[in-house]
Amino acid sequence: MGNKTSFSNIGQVVSVRGSVVDIRFDELLPPIYSLLHAQEGKIAIEVLAQLDAHRVRGIALTPTQGLARGMAVEDTGGPLKAPVGKGILSRMFDVFGNAIDREGEVSNVAWRTVHRAPPPLARRSTKSEIFETGIKVIDVLMPLERGGKAGLFGGAGVGKTVLLTEMIHNMIGQQEGISIFCGIGERCREGEELYREMKAAGVLPNMVMIFGQMNEPPGSRFRVGHAALTMAEYFRDDEHRDVLLLVDNIFRFIQAGSEVSGLMGQMPSRLGYQPTMGTELSGLEERIANTDTGAITSIQAVYVPADDFTDPAAVHTFSHLSASIVLSRKRASEGLYPAIDPLQSSSKMATPGIVGDRHYRLAQEIRQTLAQYTDLKDVIAMLGLEQLSTEDRNVVARARRLERFLTQPFFTTEQFTGLKGKLVSLEDALDGCERILGDEFKDYPERALYMIGAVDEAKSDPKVEHADDIHES
Repeated sequence: MGNKTSFSNIGQVVSVRGSVVDIRFDELLPPIYSLLHAQEGKIAIEVLAQLDAHRVRGIALTPTQGLARGMAVEDTGGPLKAPVGKGILSRMFDVFGNAIDREGEVSNVAWRTVHRAPPPLARRSTKSEIFETGIKVIDVLMPLERGGKAGLFGGAGVGKTVLLTEMIHNMIGQQEGISIFCGIGERCREGEELYREMKAAGVLPNMVMIFGQMNEPPGSRFRVGHAALTMAEYFRDDEHRDVLLLVDNIFRFIQAGSEVSGLMGQMPSRLGYQPTMGTELSGLEERIANTDTGAITSIQAVYVPADDFTDPAAVHTFSHLSASIVLSRKRASEGLYPAIDPLQSSSKMATPGIVGDRHYRLAQEIRQTLAQYTDLKDVIAMLGLEQLSTEDRNVVARARRLERFLTQPFFTTEQFTGLKGKLVSLEDALDGCERILGDEFKDYPERALYMIGAVDEAKSDPKVEHADDIHES
């Protein structure tokens, strides 16, 4: 596994309880985070505690079937390591850095420890820059921060993965960046589908994927995030490139930590979570940062347990994020894709000091218009549009045109929709919103603005004649 040395320190298994293994070393006690191997390297164990002068307690990163008392355990003399270098591009790995894409051995790589400190304050960049995604609704209403962390909140089937996939596509096309996809405790099917989609979209050459699947032991799911960050740090620090790190799903990291903590015999804290949850999450999140050489921007899918945003896992995750993108099932059912709820989502970047006065003013006005429309929906449902005042009717017309304009055809869904994907610059997106708010398009049918890129496409749009299939809800 890339960790072979001539160093030899052999211990003996004292007890095995599920994934927790106690091992006795008579000569040299391995330090915390050492990686130990049993059964010729088939079983890997990470040391998490030193119990006394001769015994360590570790958590297995592989299933422990076949491990018995008295078996020999070899200290590898170092921690768990991840492969870094140009050779890892377009490949798919497990937590040990083994390629799992059936494409043969990985060559041209070096191995680095997965336990690394966050960059020191002196090297961090304090400039707040916007990270443009080319997706109108995100860039206008909840701009992402370059080197920041954005959370993607949503249930099943509202388009989290499609949105992540589109961002990977745009990042690689636009910014010559590297994308790293880290699947923590996700379904095997999702990893396989994503790999196929990326290959079909032609973005694999600038991408690395690493997975700790749902069926793997908690120790392995707990470390896969650290391995992904080690790879990301290499591209940022050594190659001076911007990295987009996609994590799906950060809640599963906390969950794995809670399993490990329980197995190690620590007392749980509130709601059964591990007492060290804050520290563990910070240890991972603080490594995602911009430095003077490059930035790691991360977008993390967040599962919210029972939709309870006061759950400790959600609260701790929120404290690290600079933007939250909330996906709504209702918008998805109305065909408004990406199904982002503009009133629930927010970003710390959306201040006049960072995005500028015009952008800030426009974003506020858009939110206000959409909020007024939401308030008027009940009245419209009961009494019909005709009963509204002229003023309110104008608000509704603007809001509905804005909603349509903030949809966008994606490159990654071309084969399903038959619409060519569009990348829209921030300038074009703002310009379009401003002109819709200024009533320039009030005589155009709403559907002329649906699924277009820049707003001028509405004027020369052949779709207008035959787009009656979009229901005017």
